[in-house]
Amino acid sequence: QLQLVESGGGLVQPGGSLRLSCTASGGTLSYSAVGWFRQAPGKEREGVSCISRNGKITNYQDSVKGRSTISRDNAKNTVYLQMNNLEPEDTGVYYCAAAEVGYCGNYAYWGQGTQVIVSS
Repeated sequence: QLQLVESGGGLVQPGGSLRLSCTASGGTLSYSAVGWFRQAPGKEREGVSCISRNGKITNYQDSVKGRSTISRDNAKNTVYLQMNNLEPEDTGVYYCAAAEVGYCGNYAYWGQGTQVIVSS
C-alpha cells in the first residue's frame, strides 16, 4: 500500500520560504495526482494545491497563488510544494494526498503531515 511522508516544515519568519516534500514508498506516485492540504488551528482542512500525474495540470488555492509552486519528480517518487513570501495565515499542518487516478480529486492515501509555523 502506498505510504506518504511529508517533510520540510518548520518555523519561518514572515516573508520567508519553505519547500515541502511528499515522498512515497510501497508503490509509485507516477500514476497518481497529488494534492497538498493544510489545517490551521481551529479550522477545517483545506486544499492548497494539486498536480496531475504528468505534471501538466496544476491548480492553487487563491490565497497561495503566485507565492507557491507545486512540482513533481516521478523518478524520486516525490512531489514538492515551494512556498515563498510566507504569511502568518499560512501556519498549519500540511498534508499530502495521492489520488487513485491521474487527475486531482478522489484522494485515497494520506500522509501524517508536517507542521509549518510562520511567526516572527
